[in-house]
Amino acid sequence: MTISGLPGGPAPGGFGPSRRFSGLAAALALLLAAPVAFAPSLAAAHGATPQKVVETIEIAAPPEKVWAVVGDFADVSWRPEIERAEAQGGNVPEKATRRLFYRRGGFLDERLVQYDGAAMSLRYIIERADIDVLPVGNLSATLTVRGLGEGGSRVEWKSRFYRAFPGGNPPEQFTDEVATDAVTRIFKAGLASLKAKLERP
Repeated sequence: MTISGLPGGPAPGGFGPSRRFSGLAAALALLLAAPVAFAPSLAAAHGATPQKVVETIEIAAPPEKVWAVVGDFADVSWRPEIERAEAQGGNVPEKATRRLFYRRGGFLDERLVQYDGAAMSLRYIIERADIDVLPVGNLSATLTVRGLGEGGSRVEWKSRFYRAFPGGNPPEQFTDEVATDAVTRIFKAGLASLKAKLERP
């Protein structure tokens, strides 16, 4: 490729070497500046990236008592946003499923994928969700119970997910921030309700 008549001899139109090199420098400067100029638009248009939420709570109840509730995949009585559940498969990974019906309308389908009673830990995934109620996709969540001193427990509820809109420039109701806020509110409210349920006299 030649720029402004390079290499060799005067440039077309009789321009000398200084004009040729200034033209080359301008072209190189333009090429170098192009990625910077386009970077903001590319950043704004990127696809969905994985998001994470981790919430924990301490409960004044022995871990066995806590696990008896959260370790029952069919029992969602401690989740205040859920009106009722239809579950099958017990606590058998890949066979246990549940459909949860929201109090505000809509539902989601979840499947148990890992279960360890000895370690008091389970993991489930959402297979189908009403994104107007929970604006996320590909959510995987883990619930774990750990014993504390003097008979207490710590429950950790963590998840990894994407926003419901996978492409770039999502509508304002389907941004990463909206998705993360929705999951955070559900986790916080659920753990607070679990604590109240288990610490009730």
